[in-house]
This record gives sequence, structure tokens and C-alpha cells, in this order.
Amino acid sequence: MTLSLPGLLSQLLLGLVNGSFYAILSLGLAVIFGLLNVINFAHGALFMLGAVLSWMAMNYFGISYWAMLVIAPVLVGLFGVAVERLLLRWIYKLDPLYSLLLTLGLTLLVEGVFRSVYGVSGLSYDAPDALQSATDLGFMVLPNYRAWVVLASLVICFATWFVIEKTRLGAYLRAGTENPRLVEAFGVNVPLMITLTYAFGCALAAFAGVLAAPVIQVSPLMGQNLIIVVFAVVVIGGMGSIMGAILTGLGLGVIEGFTKVFYPEASSTVVFVIMVIVLLIRPAGLFGKEK
Repeated sequence: MTLSLPGLLSQLLLGLVNGSFYAILSLGLAVIFGLLNVINFAHGALFMLGAVLSWMAMNYFGISYWAMLVIAPVLVGLFGVAVERLLLRWIYKLDPLYSLLLTLGLTLLVEGVFRSVYGVSGLSYDAPDALQSATDLGFMVLPNYRAWVVLASLVICFATWFVIEKTRLGAYLRAGTENPRLVEAFGVNVPLMITLTYAFGCALAAFAGVLAAPVIQVSPLMGQNLIIVVFAVVVIGGMGSIMGAILTGLGLGVIEGFTKVFYPEASSTVVFVIMVIVLLIRPAGLFGKEK
């Protein structure tokens, strides 16, 4: 099957939309694992929580999409504070497998609560009025909302990378996880910093959920469809690598989009095929550090 250049460019833009969700979700996972050594399997549930809270706020209280872009991440971030304070901090010194099992149980609990209330059928959530039109690019008509998803995701992802990798706060975060006693000697409250780091990773997942609500039907199980792919993205990029999560998420979204055109049957497995190849060649991932 062949495509014209306009057709390829169209597929590139559509693939970037999915890649944007992969990037921002895998970024949250990379932040939490890279700085806290916690495998946060609850990330998909937190993604769902951001979307469901937006739907509830719109339908029950008339709160706008734009307000929920801020409110939902804050609420889910506070939920993350409670999880870290009450549960995770007791298992930091144990094998990371324990954090995976704990957050898996948390996922089943959160999804079960919302499934009992709303069932498993999708809930519609309209894009804001300002973004419901489309722009004619000549070779395709691009929905403005999808362009907004890509732009917002890129801004959040690279702002997060800059803060963690290029600022003093980021240096404290990295040092606090490696040598907390030394950092505490400089007057830094390391336990609070760790709590806020986990909360920020949770907030990123909720932000992605709000972005996804008008694109993917809101459902208590919507996170299950993405979390396995997102974990594969993190593994390919390199566990804990911030830039690896961003670039790999965007790149795999585009590859998956092109696969749907040339060989649709492989579109759901191409990410995992790439993961196997990368692990055979470079076990630490594309951007991970070899031990």
C-alpha cells in the first residue's frame, strides 16, 4: 500500500496525538521510578481519574474543561500525597516489585469503585467550544482540539524535563533520592520533597486524562487500554529517563500510526515488538544508563 506525501503527513500528525498521551503518561512513570524507584502501576487508574473527575465536574457542577485542566491534577495530586504518606513510604526500602503489587491493588480498588457507579460503558465529554472547529492545512483538515493536545503535551513534557534536569530544584530531587542525609544537611526536607514528587507524577497522569476525555470516551476502564503500552514506552526509552520517556512516547505514537496504514493487523503489537528488539540490543533502553 502506498500513500502520497500529504497522506503521510496526515498520518504523522494523527500519530502525534496518540504519542502525546504516551509521552505525558510515560513521563509521569519515569519521574516516579527515576526519583523514587517506585513502579507505579496505578498510573492508568490516575489517568482515568482525571478524565472521570472532569466529566463529573462538567455534568454535576458545570465546571469548564479549562478549569479542570488545573483542578483535576491538583485533586489527583492530593490523592497521591495520601497514597505516598499512608502506603508507599513503608516499602521504599523493599524490592520495587512490592510497589508494583501495592499500586496494582490500588488500581483495582479505584477502578472498581467507579465501575460500580458508572458501569463500563463510555461517557461522552465534548471538547471546549473554542477548540471544536478544524483548520484546513491544505493536505488535511486538522481538528483544533487534537492540535491543542499535541501542543499542551509538548509544553508540559519539556517544562518537566527542564525543571528536573536543569534547575537547582531538580538537582535536589536527584540528590535526595541517592543520598538523603547529605541533602538534609543543607536544610532540605527530603520526605516532603519525595511526597511532592510522587504527587506531581500523579498530577501528570490526571492532566493527560483531562486532555484525553474529549478524544477517548470516558470510562472507568480507559486506563487499562494505555497502561501496558505506556510501560513498554518507559522500558524502551530507559527506566527513569525523563527525555527517553518523552521522545520514545512521541516516536512510538507516530510508528503505531503509520503501522495502522501499512499493516493494520500489527498496530496493536508493534510497540511490543520494538520493546523486545531494544531489550535484546540494549537492555537498559535507548536512553537508559548501562550499569
